[in-house]
Amino acid sequence: MEHFEATTSVDADRASVVLSGDCDLTARDKLTSLLLDAVGSAKIVSVDLAGVTFMDSSGLHALMTAHQAAQRAGRRLYVSGAAGAVAALLDLTGVQALLAPAVDGRDDNG
Repeated sequence: MEHFEATTSVDADRASVVLSGDCDLTARDKLTSLLLDAVGSAKIVSVDLAGVTFMDSSGLHALMTAHQAAQRAGRRLYVSGAAGAVAALLDLTGVQALLAPAVDGRDDNG
């Protein structure tokens, strides 16, 4: 298993969360906490999954928990950069379509 790592940066009303390694049960609590913190600190949260090598239902749960918290607060969380098996999982579950960045370039829910 590859170690889970995350970095977060906040600039004005945007937060960028860059993940790497395995988003699985061992990382679930840490991942959920940092995503919820990002949602609490910025109107728009971008989650970069390019460095994620494995994700299971625990990683999906963390993303959906943060997405729901963002929706309740009138904020937006989206993901990008997923590849391979991680991209396939997000596509299969519909999470990629749900959390995709806005096609028109707008990230402000409208």
